[in-house]
Amino acid sequence: MLHLGSFQQLQQKTASSALASAETPDWPARFRKLAASARDGRLKAFYSAGAVSADTPLSAVPLMALDIETTGLDPTHDGIVSIGLVPLRLDRIRASASRLWIVKPRVPLLEASVSLHGITHSQLESAPDLIDILDDFLVAIAGHVLVVHCRAIERQFLNGALRPRIGETIEFPVIDTMELEARLHRRKPPGLIARLFGGKPLLSIRLAASRRRYGLPRYRLHHALTDALASAELLQAQVAHRFSPETALGELWK
Repeated sequence: MLHLGSFQQLQQKTASSALASAETPDWPARFRKLAASARDGRLKAFYSAGAVSADTPLSAVPLMALDIETTGLDPTHDGIVSIGLVPLRLDRIRASASRLWIVKPRVPLLEASVSLHGITHSQLESAPDLIDILDDFLVAIAGHVLVVHCRAIERQFLNGALRPRIGETIEFPVIDTMELEARLHRRKPPGLIARLFGGKPLLSIRLAASRRRYGLPRYRLHHALTDALASAELLQAQVAHRFSPETALGELWK
């Protein structure tokens, strides 16, 4: 993801909106409705696989960590260059079943993005378009609850990529590890008096900073597969410290 200042603003905006709104769809019912209305056969099959119910304990939920790397931070103008998936449950990360796709965006690749995620022009020359791997991607995530760090990025960029390709967008339930950190650290900013007399500043809820709070190792940033793995490990740590394997899925997902 590009432009640190813009990324921080997007994270803060997402965290604030997450805390302000408690509305979460009834995902099984929503998927049934979407399966009936979807025009694209791949989307119809994805929705027809269904979604687990909100009262399912976290220990029984099939999870899939997702990360997307892009050419920039504007989903209306920038494109996807890579997608990483890591399947997991609370007690196990199935790294051997991970998937990584490098895809060719329909917008220019800038040098600034190359320096961040390391995907070069030569790699993208022979890369498939997102539409060419869409079926594999949807089959891989079908039936899972996705685990992401800042859901606005994954959802908006997937929608921005799918809309011109198939004329439809995609919906899916997520557990947002950034939003879980926001619940704990961004509930109420300290007032002026508290700040003047040593009140604690707001803690960063970026992925690397959140992992450090749980003693998780530092990974290379801006690699779709590594960031997906980092989000998977972060969720396991969050549940171990703050929730329980028997916590209902509905308490975490959006």
